[in-house]
Amino acid sequence: MPPLRNKKTTRLSANTIGASRPLGLGITLVLLIILSVAALNLQAIEDWLKLRGYQAPTTIAQLADQDTMNSYTRHLFYLNKPQLLGTVNSFRQHCPEDKDTIVLGCYHPGQNGIFIYNVPDPALAGVQQVTAAHEVLHAVYARLSSQDRAALNSQLQAYYEHGLSDPRVQAEVKIYQRTEPTDVMDEMSCTFGTEIASLPAPLEAYYKRFFNNRAVIVAYEKQYEGEFTSRQAAITADDQQLAALKQRIDNRQSALITQLQQINATENQLNNLKAAGQAQAYNDAVPGYNAEVDAYNQGVNSLRVSIGQYNQLVVARNQVAGQLTTLAGALDTRLLPQTTK
Repeated sequence: MPPLRNKKTTRLSANTIGASRPLGLGITLVLLIILSVAALNLQAIEDWLKLRGYQAPTTIAQLADQDTMNSYTRHLFYLNKPQLLGTVNSFRQHCPEDKDTIVLGCYHPGQNGIFIYNVPDPALAGVQQVTAAHEVLHAVYARLSSQDRAALNSQLQAYYEHGLSDPRVQAEVKIYQRTEPTDVMDEMSCTFGTEIASLPAPLEAYYKRFFNNRAVIVAYEKQYEGEFTSRQAAITADDQQLAALKQRIDNRQSALITQLQQINATENQLNNLKAAGQAQAYNDAVPGYNAEVDAYNQGVNSLRVSIGQYNQLVVARNQVAGQLTTLAGALDTRLLPQTTK
């Protein structure tokens, strides 16, 4: 109860005093509640202001649908006003980091943008979907509470150390460790969630909070990655076959050289017999000589067939290698001095 300054001139009854106290406390509590609610909803208010009047372009809404983003994840995706950019120069204006490294998307913290390279080659369908999912997971990670983030980081590290067996993903993580050492956990959260089909239960539960069907995203990744791995496997098989054919051709050529030397020697013998007038011996040796020549000619024909097979396989192999180069070029967003993009 506040002190009364002058009892002589200010008389307050007990009832009056009792009635005045809850009124002041009530106002204070209301103000505290209002401030607390405002603080708790500040992010929601900021989000509402940023999304006010925003209508996601059809291509962006389709990406959200294709990635099976739930309402929360779609909300974060749209907050970043995602853009699909179809040229390397326009894309790199928004994603300038690592200009000598292939980058397919970037996320600017604080809901300042998600930018995705619109890969032009239809054979690589799925790249944009995986990139969109990867980048929005950065936004998800940024909004985790410190407690949730610590728990997730522990699960990611445990999986990386004891469960990760995909050499390609292992290589990706090593690149992040070298180029983004302070953001490795963030990057692992995005990479594991979009590129690994089967994860430990706690991680699966984490990603289930943001995607209705994460398997769809991984399928996109496997789809376009398969365009590379299938061609690389074909090239490897062709190279092995070419090596075997080359060995066969070399062996046949060596054998033909030996045969030709024998034929020349036999021919000299025949010429000597003929010069010596030994007609009978000459005639007796002719069939053997002719057999040697026939065998040699058959070997030459076989060699030509093998060389033809080799050359055809080289053409086929180089065609696949050309396709692989084209696919790699479609993903190449580097801005190097020698590039014309």
